[in-house]
Amino acid sequence: MKKQGMFKIGSIVLLTALLTACGDEETEDAAAGDENGDAAEGESYDIGVVQYADHPSLDQATEGFIDAIEESELDVTYDEQNASGDMNVIQTVADTFVGDNVDLIFANATPAAQIMTSSTDDIPIMFTSVTDPEGAELVDTLDAPGGNTTGTMDLHPDAISQSVELMGDELDVETIGMVYNAGEQNSEYQVGLAEEAAEEAGMDVQTATVQTSADVQSATESLVGSVDAFYIITDNEVVSGLDSVIGVAENEGLPLFVGELDSVEAGGFAGFGFSYYDIGYVTGEMAIDVLNGEADPESLAVEFPPELELVFNEGAAERMDIEWDDSWDDLADEIINE
Repeated sequence: MKKQGMFKIGSIVLLTALLTACGDEETEDAAAGDENGDAAEGESYDIGVVQYADHPSLDQATEGFIDAIEESELDVTYDEQNASGDMNVIQTVADTFVGDNVDLIFANATPAAQIMTSSTDDIPIMFTSVTDPEGAELVDTLDAPGGNTTGTMDLHPDAISQSVELMGDELDVETIGMVYNAGEQNSEYQVGLAEEAAEEAGMDVQTATVQTSADVQSATESLVGSVDAFYIITDNEVVSGLDSVIGVAENEGLPLFVGELDSVEAGGFAGFGFSYYDIGYVTGEMAIDVLNGEADPESLAVEFPPELELVFNEGAAERMDIEWDDSWDDLADEIINE
């Protein structure tokens, strides 16, 4: 009887000890889990945002990027900088971002992306509003960037060829006038594409170059008398001074074709384009994957813009003395009157 009692007591003691040990282990595991959860939830990031210049398309791209990050609910602090087209300012911003060891850099437009990329090999750089990432030496290839930089392009493969075709088919344009900043690699690339497309269509391109937006009006006026229409691509300096081009086009009765939809709304006659907000948003989604460790810029392919939309501005047509063709009602994806 005593032995049985001792066995029962011993069993109870052993069982109690085991349960206590298990409980302690579960408590430790739960505490560790809570600690890890708090760490994950408490992770914060510093993102440096640099925009090359002020104009609506770049503004929208930056807005899209930040919206994507905010919707992810990541804890992010932004250092937002606008260089106002000054390369020296961009370099100063780059030095600051590198010195602060930010977790990621968002570079809006080619010049900003080039300086950021040349300033650090370690910090991930996500670009947008870049026309030719390979030509700008930002990536090895579009499919395999190969370094710490990737992002989204702002040139649809068919945009320029379709724009040139539109000019010839709808307005019988023979000579296209283009104003651009020869210091912007993305602009040189687009002008080259336009010249190729024009040559294939039996058309000609006349160009005038600028260094700053203050040169835009005189450069545009220099083409009057030798061109049938103006075509303004996504050149940062010229788009910043687009009002000057619009003024010349309206005064001289020359159609103004543009390279993005914001410029149609600003007073251009027609253009193929897409939402810059969307490409900024996609860049933000790519940045989230990088920050979460789910992707590496080295192997994260560059993204293209979505499908093109053709928009006509009926108000601009009237101011530029362009006779409206009813067939454009069916040709356009959208007609505005601005």
